[in-house]
Amino acid sequence: MSSSQPIRCLFAKAKPTSSPTSRRTFHKSTCLHARPSPRYKSIKAAELGLVKKNEKVPRAVSAKDLQSYSEREKAALAKRYTPAQVAAIEVGEAVIDPQDLAEQAAAREDPMKIDYLDDFSTIHPVADKPIRAPAENYDPNLRFKTEDELGEDLTNWVKDMPEEPERLDWMKFLDRTRLTVGKPEAELNPRSSLAPEIPKLDILRRGTADGEEIDAATRRLMRQTGFSYKEIRRFRIKHLVQHGVTNQTRLGKIMSMYHLAVAGNGKGMVGIGEGKSTEPEEARMQARNAAIRNMQPIPMYEGRTIFGDVKGKVSATEVELMTRPPGFGVRCQSLIFEICRCAGIQDMAARVTRSRNHMNTVKATVKALLSQRLPEEIARARGRKLVDVRKVYYGGN
Repeated sequence: MSSSQPIRCLFAKAKPTSSPTSRRTFHKSTCLHARPSPRYKSIKAAELGLVKKNEKVPRAVSAKDLQSYSEREKAALAKRYTPAQVAAIEVGEAVIDPQDLAEQAAAREDPMKIDYLDDFSTIHPVADKPIRAPAENYDPNLRFKTEDELGEDLTNWVKDMPEEPERLDWMKFLDRTRLTVGKPEAELNPRSSLAPEIPKLDILRRGTADGEEIDAATRRLMRQTGFSYKEIRRFRIKHLVQHGVTNQTRLGKIMSMYHLAVAGNGKGMVGIGEGKSTEPEEARMQARNAAIRNMQPIPMYEGRTIFGDVKGKVSATEVELMTRPPGFGVRCQSLIFEICRCAGIQDMAARVTRSRNHMNTVKATVKALLSQRLPEEIARARGRKLVDVRKVYYGGN
């Protein structure tokens, strides 16, 4: 028996029979070594000489670090820009003094430095440069009117009052009547040494003019969209789809409620939103806020119908929307009818082919409304001039 046989048997046992399966094989993302490298490599501060090798504190930038373009860099710029653009870049580089750039681009280290980064390119009207009234508006002899003087103003307004006065006339009188005697500018735009008051947005107040409390979700929606509380209340909102869903976890099944809502202002803006939560009211609120947040303007012909026939497809659901003449009405499925009602469409016909899933029907309808092509865009693409025949032959305005 050969002495090398036991050694071969020993190595045979140590060698694995099959290569282990990598966990990355079952991951949907690409392996790290297989990902494409960036087009431009990252340049570290140590390569530019801004940081010493053994230290992490950056040193001050000097004019020597800001050199002009080399021939190699100019050749690279010529491949990407036109000669006129390259000449403009060179002129701009020549105008800027490297010494000024080195002094102004560095962070301050003196005791009076600020604790935050700011380029001071924007002037804040309150903190930086208060807007004050001119000194000429000050009137040392300014005084309030007496009761007799105010009564005389009211008597003169009653004499000049029209035969059929309206509430607007009384409001104009209250706004235009002065309460002081002296320079008009001293009352309308007085001179003050105090800083102007910080502006406040009415849409971010906790309460409305009626004293009604606004919840935190609605205030957040007002900040994101810019709509006022009254505008949000005037929106037409309809919950189209609602059903229960189940999420299977290791702890068991978790029941939730799903809501799909549509929102619109009735003047050409519409949006849909989805919400899901274990509480039905919370899911309903999420869908409502998401629909308002996703509102987008849709093209409308004469403010009543769509431009031509359009199609929308989501998954296996296909929707066909067709324009119709005035007085035709909205003749379509109930879900599409509610979307048209929120958007303000008055004349339209629709047909749903293939699958009639409610969620996909709503999404396909909104997708079709947003995919309309305006006649101006078609004429511009064809290189033609658009002429409205009705205005030419019927003298429309």
